[in-house]
Amino acid sequence: MIKRKELTYDNSYLLKVFNRDFPHLVTMAEESRNVKLFREALRSFVSSRIEINGGGSNMGNAVAKRILLLIEYDGSPIDELSTGEEMSIQTITYFWQLLAGKLTEEVSPDLFIDLYHQFTLLEHPETVEPDRALVKRQMNRWPTGLDEDVIAIREANKDRIIKRLIRKIERRNAPSSRFQFSPEMTYEEKYDQVKEWWNTARFHLALAIKSPTELNYFLGESLSEEMMQLLARARKKGMPFFVTPYYLSLLNPGEDGYDDKTIRSYILYSNELVDTYGCIKAWEKEDIVEAGKPNAAGWLLPEGHNIHRRYPEVAILIPDSMGRACGGLCASCQRMYDFQSERLNFDFEALKPKETWDKKLRRLMHYFEEDAQLRDILITGGDALMSQNATLRKILEAVYKMAVRKRKANELRPEGEKLAELQRVRLGSRLLAYLPLRITDELVSILKEFKEKASTVGVSQFIVQTHFQSPLEVTPEAKRAIKAILDAGWVITNQLVYTVAASRRGHTAKLRQTLNSAGVICYYTFSVKGFHENYAVFTPNSRSLQEQHEEKIFGRVPDDKLAELDDIVTNKRPLGRKLYNFLRENHLLFAATDRNVLNLPAIGKSMTFKTVGLTAEGKRILKFDHDTGRRHSPIIDKLGQVYIVENKSVAAYLRQLEEMGEDVKEYRSIWNYCEGKTEPRFSLYEYPDYPFMITEKMTNLELESE
Repeated sequence: MIKRKELTYDNSYLLKVFNRDFPHLVTMAEESRNVKLFREALRSFVSSRIEINGGGSNMGNAVAKRILLLIEYDGSPIDELSTGEEMSIQTITYFWQLLAGKLTEEVSPDLFIDLYHQFTLLEHPETVEPDRALVKRQMNRWPTGLDEDVIAIREANKDRIIKRLIRKIERRNAPSSRFQFSPEMTYEEKYDQVKEWWNTARFHLALAIKSPTELNYFLGESLSEEMMQLLARARKKGMPFFVTPYYLSLLNPGEDGYDDKTIRSYILYSNELVDTYGCIKAWEKEDIVEAGKPNAAGWLLPEGHNIHRRYPEVAILIPDSMGRACGGLCASCQRMYDFQSERLNFDFEALKPKETWDKKLRRLMHYFEEDAQLRDILITGGDALMSQNATLRKILEAVYKMAVRKRKANELRPEGEKLAELQRVRLGSRLLAYLPLRITDELVSILKEFKEKASTVGVSQFIVQTHFQSPLEVTPEAKRAIKAILDAGWVITNQLVYTVAASRRGHTAKLRQTLNSAGVICYYTFSVKGFHENYAVFTPNSRSLQEQHEEKIFGRVPDDKLAELDDIVTNKRPLGRKLYNFLRENHLLFAATDRNVLNLPAIGKSMTFKTVGLTAEGKRILKFDHDTGRRHSPIIDKLGQVYIVENKSVAAYLRQLEEMGEDVKEYRSIWNYCEGKTEPRFSLYEYPDYPFMITEKMTNLELESE
């Protein structure tokens, strides 16, 4: 195996490595007059390994078959889905050129490092068996926001931030703000007042940090000069900054204490993101909407950017309200394209709903009401819980009335012609992590009231879909907010973005365990989407598969226990305690109810792929298939082969881990994960059956004719 230091070798040294370890491959390349002959010789050699192994399905055969796939696709033109660009796969061509001493193009050593590992696995197959004790040790590396020592550091952070907030309030000119000091107040009184305001969500939004200089000031001047220059460049390009004092208090600005890289990478930008900002493209092509024209998935949508849709059963609603903002800007946000175009922003006054919003909301509800297949509405943004209580109540009331009208109209329709009725309502929000103080008694009462009413008209699934990135975000405040929502009868599910920092061994497992203990179940583990702006945080899908097979396996719920878990999550409270007891009784480290997936443009979420090539930069080229376990837009049958080029090479990813202090030997099996299959869905995430037959017809759909 190539060792840690060899991740930095150049091509000339790698050729020596191949001569040392695989002289027969070098001889084969030197004796082949052209790449076509080399491909034929290599195919014959690799095929013989299958015959030697008896044609079975063991590890060596699996490696041989995937090398044969690289040979088969060499020289093939493909259309890369995310960019729409045509490219030619040249994996084996570059390999021949290196071994034969004919390499003239600029090709990264990362390509040949990956190939070296494939041939090593061919000759010396190695299967890494999951080790429960090891995974537990890896999980124990990661602290949570509920640990006493972490809480102590954050109390000190809070004290520092409050003192600096006093100075900010004293100096700012905001005569209309409710957060002001009376002239006669002493410093101690100001301190007590800010400490009291700290428990109010609107205070954190009003006093949010919005510039690099201010960010550094509130972090105790702990940012490096290099980072400050980068953030200054970001500000000059018009990139927004928005971090609440609460979330900033979760970071660890000192050298001692806990590792906060996972949450820090959410508020500090990378060179690649700053360089690309201004020309970021929409990864999800169906988000590009033109009036009167179908989106990339074939769906016709109302005017504007209020409804996003990919699947027959579900559509996203983004209100014209403060829900178009967030409690912070995540550096890897899937909607950075929308922030760039200023459809999403942090100008709260401008985002307050206008009088015309009520009329527009009714029109948007008619879209759901008259559609033949929609049964699931995801209200998000931005962030659904950024909307003020009155606005959120109004949106939910409109949803309820729409469900009533659709159900009543169905009474007049015959069997087989009835439309899908509303069954699931979801609110997408990261505020449970960014600003859990937003979860007030009034908000909880709105959620509870809506659930009680909507339950009488066929809605049976009420979900707050949140986004915790690290166990460090699960604080006492977050735990209280989670409990309040659960007590209102809603379920909370979590979506994790699998960034480099979050992908470190044991981290995702610890997050699942911590969330379960608070009553949250996991929904998706997303590979980072795409383009160059996300280079710094992108984790190859091979690592996602490695985590799935070597760590996540210790949370797999037995098939005969799935119904019991579903019932616990839906009906039992206090959920955190019930979940903990369930896990302990079944000897599980956590409940692995999530699926590891990549969100494919216009296709949907999938982890079903094969590696068919490597680019000159060493990035893997993946041929994807869609998730066959759920319904898709019929356009899926017209899209042809789906190819995605990953954002970075596996070797580059391992170098990043090493820079973070990880022992890359612990990740050595990553090279073996070259193909995946989408995991089945947990039953809670399936739609209930109707007591009647609905139509098979799809409305609001327009596909180009053959």
